[in-house]
Amino acid sequence: MGAVDELVERVDDQDRVLGVVVSRRQAVREGWLHRVAVTVCRDERGRILVHRRSEQLSRSPGLYEVQVGGAVAVGESYEKAAARELAEELGIRALPRLLFTFLNRSGLSPHWLGVHEAVVPHAVVPDPDEIAWHGWLTEQELRSALLEWCFTPDSHETFSRYLPHRPSPSRNRPAPMD
Repeated sequence: MGAVDELVERVDDQDRVLGVVVSRRQAVREGWLHRVAVTVCRDERGRILVHRRSEQLSRSPGLYEVQVGGAVAVGESYEKAAARELAEELGIRALPRLLFTFLNRSGLSPHWLGVHEAVVPHAVVPDPDEIAWHGWLTEQELRSALLEWCFTPDSHETFSRYLPHRPSPSRNRPAPMD
């Protein structure tokens, strides 16, 4: 997040938009439900992109993540937010596929989390203001890293819920953006 706070829409416990626009900072501080979109990125070999958050970030500085994402902006869909975040954080133009949503209570504040998947090029160009390090891990390497490294709470929850939805090798094709 930059100097300007993001505007988000409050939602209810069924993920319905309430028509109330607030800053994300206020939603987190007050514990108001809002939406966040994340993408689990895989390469053509099925490895998962893992990254360490920049130390300069206000939320979870220096922690590792298995997903790329951020707040869903006012009037934005989960899919559009996920695509925007991929472009901003990794320099990738793709339309991730929404797998599922769930009410996530493991982060800084409760929020609805839309979990996507995308197969992305091996050579990503992370935004250094957001990502301090990145690497590609096999599923087994990631399972070990989750036990040894300091990951965000969202990462643990996202990965455990993602496993039953992970793609078969024949589905590992990126969806181009128009």
